[in-house]
Amino acid sequence: MLTRQIVRTIRFHRPNGAGQVVTLASIAGAGTGDRGRSPLDSRERGHQSGGNESSDNVLPTLSLIFGGSIMTYLITEKIKKKPTKVYAKEASLDEIRKAHDTPRKDLPEFTMDEIVKHNAPVPGIWVTYGIGVYDITSFVPKHPGSDKVMLAAGGAIDPFWHIFQQHNTLEVLTLLETFRIGNLRQDDVVGTADLHDPWAAEPKRHPILRPATLKPFNAEPPPAVLMDSFLTPNEFFYVRNHLPVPEVDLQTYELELENEKTQDGRTIRFEDIRKYPKHTVTATIMCGGNRRSEMMEVKPIKGLSWGPSAVGNAQWSGARLRDILRDAGVREDDEDGHVQFEGLDTDPTSTAYGASIPLAKAMDPRGDVILAYEMNGQPLTRDHGFPIRVIVPGVVGSRNVKWLGRIVVSRDESSSHWQQNDYKSFSPSTDWDTVDFKTAPAIQNMPVTSAICVPANGATVEAADGFVMVKGYAWSGGGSAIVRVDLTADGGKSWIVANLDEEDKSAGPGRRWSWTLWTAKIPVSPGQKGPLEIWSKAVDSNYNTQPETFANIWNLRGVVGNAYSRVRINVK
Repeated sequence: MLTRQIVRTIRFHRPNGAGQVVTLASIAGAGTGDRGRSPLDSRERGHQSGGNESSDNVLPTLSLIFGGSIMTYLITEKIKKKPTKVYAKEASLDEIRKAHDTPRKDLPEFTMDEIVKHNAPVPGIWVTYGIGVYDITSFVPKHPGSDKVMLAAGGAIDPFWHIFQQHNTLEVLTLLETFRIGNLRQDDVVGTADLHDPWAAEPKRHPILRPATLKPFNAEPPPAVLMDSFLTPNEFFYVRNHLPVPEVDLQTYELELENEKTQDGRTIRFEDIRKYPKHTVTATIMCGGNRRSEMMEVKPIKGLSWGPSAVGNAQWSGARLRDILRDAGVREDDEDGHVQFEGLDTDPTSTAYGASIPLAKAMDPRGDVILAYEMNGQPLTRDHGFPIRVIVPGVVGSRNVKWLGRIVVSRDESSSHWQQNDYKSFSPSTDWDTVDFKTAPAIQNMPVTSAICVPANGATVEAADGFVMVKGYAWSGGGSAIVRVDLTADGGKSWIVANLDEEDKSAGPGRRWSWTLWTAKIPVSPGQKGPLEIWSKAVDSNYNTQPETFANIWNLRGVVGNAYSRVRINVK
């Protein structure tokens, strides 16, 4: 398995045993003979057949190359299916970046006018990066986010990668070069030096947040911090951004509202929203990929390596969505359809982040969906959706759209990539060769889960009075209450029931939107020292409980990860 950066030379072996070498020398055009040629060197292979056989090795790594996150260790998942030899001498990131700006003397030159014509499977899908021209025809059909890829078809990917900078890595740039078929005429080269820096106005964040990525910013607090307060302080609340944080001026802010069923449309201003009756709901928001790092221990996953802290609990205040929808002509009894949300955060093509929820949830007076403008009694911060964020209690965080700019009542779900081709779960046997995102419903309500936050995994702990104190949270989506949290330190032979210390008991049945904080004392025998593994599992009011292992619920996107929480500590 590949466990470090892609190295200087990679040999891709085809099924018939023939190998193709890709070296930095060949990438830069400095080599000769077979070692000086790209795998897509042949016009017949690259243009007529839409690629070459060896390109299959790199398809998963280039997944979501134009939008969303990418985890380059997916290379290993694909490589394991075909014999691959990886040599040990590493290249530098500067070297591979230079290669993309270096003309290949062994390849032809193309003008942008020629490249623009290659924006469909026939005659082929080409893109440019730096001075390189790349044929990605064979890649697109196997890419779950092909809609995103096609945004750059027949053009430059440089502006996209200026935003999605997580793709500017040694792994991705090296493998992209295997698709190279030519050089772009110098006069047509797109540079990013003169482009507006979309990250220049990012808000400041508290240093306690541990970034999973910086651009876009995604970070979570240390798990122990979550145990300090039932309401998570705004500064410590996890941040999940897909695109640059927009700058919004309240003086010009307008929310577009459209009812496709009645063909009505209007715009409402921030002050108009504040005129509606103010409603406050205490609700937990959890990222769909929370605890993904634990699932990654089973086998690699494409996605951010979240720990157990991509979750937070807050009081949200704002106008009820159903009140606003009624004024837009939606009947009280109309539950047929969906409510689509679009944010003001956009990619280089002005495509906004989007998601949707069932209209029945939006119109349910017990659903508590609000357009929030306050978080824990304070105006929303920029990272958390200023000036308006939709709060959908009990539902996966990705539907709680921030920087809300547009609402559409429709018979259809959002067509957004994040609704149709992401935030869905599949069988553990489904891989990137067999996945069909159309077959799975979009995640809405989250499953029951718990996490041990204190002590930390790997910590050395001193037993006090014969006990180890354990703290954590438990939560279940859809408004279900937590009725019990069980813990074991002997592999399930015996169980201890935790104390449910803090919960929102004021919420009625079916409206328990916030988490439960719990504590438990794990007995330790006199003189017991050494390793100890503690497990937790929660039970909700529907008597749903957590599955025992991540192996049984592993899925290729690493979402809804709710297996037993397990920490290994050392008792001294």
